[in-house]
Amino acid sequence: MGEDGPDGLSRASRKALEQAEIIMGPPRHLALLPEVAAQRVEWPVPFADGVMQLLALRGRDVVMLASGDPFWFGAGSVITRHLDPGEWRALPGVSTFSLAGATLGWALESTACLGLHAAPLTRLRPHLSPGNRIIALLRDGDAVRELADWLKDVGFGRSILHVMQALGGPRAQVRSTLADGFDVGDITHPVCVGIEVAGDGVPLGLAAGRSDDIFESDGQITKRPMRALTLSALAPRHGEHLWDIGGGSGSIAIEWLLSHPGTSATTIEPRADRAARIRRNARQLGVDRLQVVTGKAADALAGLDAPDVVFIGGGLSQELLVWLRDNLAADTRLVANSVTLESDALLSHWQAKLGGDLIRVDLAQVAPLGSRRKWQPSLPLTQWSVTL
Repeated sequence: MGEDGPDGLSRASRKALEQAEIIMGPPRHLALLPEVAAQRVEWPVPFADGVMQLLALRGRDVVMLASGDPFWFGAGSVITRHLDPGEWRALPGVSTFSLAGATLGWALESTACLGLHAAPLTRLRPHLSPGNRIIALLRDGDAVRELADWLKDVGFGRSILHVMQALGGPRAQVRSTLADGFDVGDITHPVCVGIEVAGDGVPLGLAAGRSDDIFESDGQITKRPMRALTLSALAPRHGEHLWDIGGGSGSIAIEWLLSHPGTSATTIEPRADRAARIRRNARQLGVDRLQVVTGKAADALAGLDAPDVVFIGGGLSQELLVWLRDNLAADTRLVANSVTLESDALLSHWQAKLGGDLIRVDLAQVAPLGSRRKWQPSLPLTQWSVTL
């Protein structure tokens, strides 16, 4: 269904409306319907309440209205996960992303497309690099103004914003402005924004081992070179879940999540102040899906979703390794880092028992020595990686 009227309805969609006993949808969609005999039911707020209301109508001929393609940042998968395959069929229309791409002349395969109706603007952060193009669906005009302010705050105020309203209908409107000179008023829903990213903000980069400066930290952080080596050993894959034990600043779990949107992670941190810091870092860097558990391993591990990969960056002990060996599924990958002699001895002992790779890394960086320079060594790191 188009945003401004039923003119774009396919023959199949018109037939479904004519045969329906009940039509559910938000008020703005119901107002656009042609004359039909079906009972009209407004979809409630919050959205989840409507799902239960819809499921209560099982066995009746019900039509649910949605904009464009409901399976691209839409309600489609939210509904169908509750239904059997034979209980439903979808009649998608042209998505807002397709309409926006056609309006701006942007190739969608090279444009980041994000649905931010109910998600934080910080999810844009990994995509902020000069020259990138983004299409973001937003909830209303206030969210567009918040977007402009946020882009200024993170150093990308020179980005061009193309504010697009009610695409695909007679009320369609496109206005362009700079984020740091935002001057667009009277913005009404439905709205999306095309962003041409520009400014002096710091891009996050695409490879593991991003700058330490992007993380808020009290000094408890796996430094950039070691983090790159650790992420290489963890080897994130689509659909995998990580346990990050001894989160510190959360840098390992956050970079794991930045590697692919299909990954998930739980970080376990015994100190409440550090757990709060991890949450802030995750939110600010666009991976608010990180689960943070305040507690001490192994007590805090029981009941968590089982991991595919485990990283031990803090709290390494004989008891923890025994618990992991006895409770984790076969083929779970484990990576542990150590910088003390006692932990080195523990990893050496377990590597002799279970195998895997045991490596030692010595790094140094240039530091001043009077009027000259010297190599300043970092603490040597021992890393054990094994598949259980």
